[in-house]
Amino acid sequence: MSTNPCSPDELRTLFLFEKLTDAQLDWLCQRGRVEVIPAGPVYAEGDPARSFYVLLEGTVVLSRRVGADDIELGRTSKRGVYAGAWQAYLGDRVPQVYNSSMRATEPSRFFVLDADVVAELMHEWFPMAVHLLEGMFFFRQNMQELTGQRERLLALGSLSAGLTHELNNPAAAAVRTAAALRDRITGTRGRLAAIAAGPDHGAALETLIRLQEEAAERVPKAQALPALEASDREDAITDWLDSHGVSDGWQLAPVFVAAGLDAPWLEHVAAAVDAPVLEGALRWLYDTVETELLMNEIEDSVTRISTLVGAAKQYSQLDRAPHQVVDVHELLDSTLAMLAGKIPRASTW
Repeated sequence: MSTNPCSPDELRTLFLFEKLTDAQLDWLCQRGRVEVIPAGPVYAEGDPARSFYVLLEGTVVLSRRVGADDIELGRTSKRGVYAGAWQAYLGDRVPQVYNSSMRATEPSRFFVLDADVVAELMHEWFPMAVHLLEGMFFFRQNMQELTGQRERLLALGSLSAGLTHELNNPAAAAVRTAAALRDRITGTRGRLAAIAAGPDHGAALETLIRLQEEAAERVPKAQALPALEASDREDAITDWLDSHGVSDGWQLAPVFVAAGLDAPWLEHVAAAVDAPVLEGALRWLYDTVETELLMNEIEDSVTRISTLVGAAKQYSQLDRAPHQVVDVHELLDSTLAMLAGKIPRASTW
């Protein structure tokens, strides 16, 4: 860093000083200095604010620390831009530290004033302006704090209301499904006791367990069907059940269809068990596949809750996150997760 003589004529060409008198420009040159600073840091955020810098020639970058990152606020080569101890006129009422960092990207010339000179200048030359600036500064500071708190509360309230609504649906679904699952397991135990009480129950149970495993394996592979096709399959299964003496077959048919079971597979069951226990076996298998479907519903509901909580966590940290490179696909997925309840579902007709 080197120091050069100050020229009042050069200062007059800067927008900051163009309205000053010759005497004022001479006053500045007597108390200030021109410094040539090599490429690199000029001052660092948080350090005591000792100097006020006005760019005469070169390029500077202003940045601010957010978390572990330095966020660039601006980059300029415009003559006359200023930074540093510009709040010196406020004295001890505010922390006199640099509120950002500045570095030169190339050797640059600055007109430099010490902080106490800036304070003296402001109070001596512009006493009324100082009072106005002080009032504006502290009023704006208070308003920003109050407004920021209010905006955060409003955003939190809006997010909480939307999240509560979105969480209520999968949570209620999980509760209903858990209750249905409990009833289904209770029914399964009763049917198991009835089968065990029959003749040759050992062989019957062995066959039923094998069929049960086959049915359970088909559930994850079942595809959601269009409404018309699902209705046709339910009619076919209902007819099959009626023809084999199973009462209220229409109640069993929708679950069998949802589990990917069809009439040919039911024929496979009929061939594997004795006729007297066919209806009991089919109802046992009905309980099995419905239990699998209910557990899938619970899993889907809990996954939905977990996804919503993760998305809400990401949204709640947006105001504290620095500018950074992100995966836009993850942000879109998070947004869609939060808004899924408001997006109409596609028709399956």
